[in-house]
Amino acid sequence: MDKVSLGAIITDGGNSKKNKTGSWATKRAFIDQKKCIKCHTCVLFCPEDCINIKENGKDVEVDADYCKGCLVCVNECPVKAISVTIQS
Repeated sequence: MDKVSLGAIITDGGNSKKNKTGSWATKRAFIDQKKCIKCHTCVLFCPEDCINIKENGKDVEVDADYCKGCLVCVNECPVKAISVTIQS
């Protein structure tokens, strides 16, 4: 085992922000600002940290450069303000 090299190990957190991975997505989250209650649950649950709170401190937006389309946010939104868009 000493001669087997390690592979596919992530040694530091937040490394997804080092690479724009959004082009991989076939689906993406879309936030309906009219339905959104500004609870920021989606921000807390996004595993890629690509849902950001805007400068006004209330509204949220999806950073399409990093959204991989896992859609965890869609399942976690308590008011179903996030829907799925299909990317071509």
